[in-house]
Amino acid sequence: MHLLIPAAGSGRRMGSNRNKLLLQVRSRPIIAWTLLAAQASDEISWIGIISQPIDWQDFKKIIADLQLTKPVELIQGGSTRQESVYNGLQSLPANAKQVLIHDGARCLATPDLLNRCAEAIRQCPGLIAAVPVKDTIKVVDENGIIQSTPERSQLWAAQTPQGFGVKLLKQCHAEGVAQGWEVTDDAALFEKSGYQVQIVQGEETNLKVTTPQDLAIAEFIFKTRFGEE
Repeated sequence: MHLLIPAAGSGRRMGSNRNKLLLQVRSRPIIAWTLLAAQASDEISWIGIISQPIDWQDFKKIIADLQLTKPVELIQGGSTRQESVYNGLQSLPANAKQVLIHDGARCLATPDLLNRCAEAIRQCPGLIAAVPVKDTIKVVDENGIIQSTPERSQLWAAQTPQGFGVKLLKQCHAEGVAQGWEVTDDAALFEKSGYQVQIVQGEETNLKVTTPQDLAIAEFIFKTRFGEE
């Protein structure tokens, strides 16, 4: 299974002037934990990191330090996540039939989650990892007035990995460019193109590290996972 890791984001919300994936959690860069999960996954055979060239030297050092045995390719990122994934799709090996796309900032995803998504995408055209929403969600207008309260049992919080057939996803991205669609994840492109996207049960700990508070939570989760006091 081929894995693309969008990793071209900035650290603005983290209060950093560098790529947030280079910040450390438990004495390792955030991106290192994502790569270690991919390395430990039985299903992942190829990894593409989509990032800006300014970070390539740092990423190359991290890859070397981890002594990964799976091939890792650095791919030029775009100005948006959508553009970055588009670039990543063009850089996949010619034999890639399915692809998983996993945000580098979701460094707590386990090899088991990657394996389950890889197995599931062979049986459907598109999928996302997701978890049921626990909070009551309110739809609010521009004046801060509640307009509706969706039925919680039908709401799921999207995560990554997201998985797709490569040929179909390339078609959806091309359609997105032609139509001028701007989306925040690849599943939205799939949906807009009329294809069904299946849910795979995600992990409650699979949070996206975006703020300094997220870093502290990630530290705690790793300590718990590794049985540390």
